[in-house]
Amino acid sequence: MTNPSGSAEPSIQQFGFETPAGVSRARIPILVLFLSVWALGVGCSKADPKPTTGRGGNPNQPMPVTVSTVERRDVPYYLTGLGSVTAYYTVSVKSRVDGQLIDVKFKEGQAVRKGDLLAVIDTRPFQVALEQAQAALFRDQASLRDAQLNYARYKGLLQDSGAMSQQQVDTQRSTADQLDGAVRNDQATIDSAKLNLTYCHITAPVSGRIGLRQVDPGNIVHAADATPMFVITQLQPISVLFTLPEDNLPSVSQHLAKAPLPVDAYSRDDQTKIAAGKLLTIDNQIDQTTGTGKLKAVFDNKDNALWPNQFVNIRLLLNTEKNSTVIPAAAVQRGPQGTYVFVVKQDNTVDVRPVTIAFTQNNVSVISNGLSPNEVVVTDGQDKLQASSKVAPRGQNPAGGHQPSPAGDAHPQKYPGGQATSESKPSGTAAQ
Repeated sequence: MTNPSGSAEPSIQQFGFETPAGVSRARIPILVLFLSVWALGVGCSKADPKPTTGRGGNPNQPMPVTVSTVERRDVPYYLTGLGSVTAYYTVSVKSRVDGQLIDVKFKEGQAVRKGDLLAVIDTRPFQVALEQAQAALFRDQASLRDAQLNYARYKGLLQDSGAMSQQQVDTQRSTADQLDGAVRNDQATIDSAKLNLTYCHITAPVSGRIGLRQVDPGNIVHAADATPMFVITQLQPISVLFTLPEDNLPSVSQHLAKAPLPVDAYSRDDQTKIAAGKLLTIDNQIDQTTGTGKLKAVFDNKDNALWPNQFVNIRLLLNTEKNSTVIPAAAVQRGPQGTYVFVVKQDNTVDVRPVTIAFTQNNVSVISNGLSPNEVVVTDGQDKLQASSKVAPRGQNPAGGHQPSPAGDAHPQKYPGGQATSESKPSGTAAQ
């Protein structure tokens, strides 16, 4: 069959179909192409499918897994919180008198001791005031002595000859008492002038590190100035304020009443231990907006590792669980029925064992029920396992027949021994 141009054109009748009514001859090649693609798809679908299971072609082949031996040991239980370092004492030093700052005796950032001289204010005005008060005292003392002598004479004349009236005697006594009061006032003025002279020499009220100077020598300072001359912060010891969920506070209070609780401060990334201290106290109220309580810990900070306003992660050691059954946290699986683990049996098959988790410290889980020491659990490769699956512990010959033992002859996965030092459940209850 040819088209008007004389070229050959495939016929739809070659595929066993009649040309549909209403279909133009120009669309026949498109239909032929569509039918060719359809026939190719049908042919592929009839081919034998290849196995696509994750276990490969042999379902009885042992699955390579990593295992670990269940241990029994002491595990510390930590509560974790976010904290901010605060100076144990912070003192904003201001002048207590008005005058010119003439000398500064410290360097910025210097460590000072209590009582060290830090700055000097011009003492001359206060020295003049002291001398004036001393002169007034000398004058009033002379007047007092004269009044006291006259009172003694008047009293003698009244008693001996009656030449002096009682009224004159009483008046003279009152004059002597007034002058005695003036003398006492002069003495108080002298003491005040001496105190102002002392205030001109500013000393450190506490031991600590002095900050940047806020006022330079030559400036006039006033007792009413809002800006302090400098700030002293006590860094040894230093304190940290941190928060814990309110559900933890009763337990912390009970343990704190028995003995001091150790507290560790960790870096921002929660990887490096900065300092060790102890819990000082718990705040007297709970923040209703966050449901947390504020606690205060104290650190010796001998190496100045902590600085005020520094952010730290706090780990509070609440207690140590004795003879706990522990496994790596990676061994614990979670399903609709709760938590479970895969236990490797003597014949290198696995058993699905439900377990109860007391708490988890990062990569270590404490098991309260479901496992016994020296059993072997799978820590990696559980996604390919089910009950009674054959396994080959990693590092062993798959056909070699793994025999679990207390020594862990299957090269079990090692996990940190000693203390678990990472975040625990905030409420201190068993993991769900």
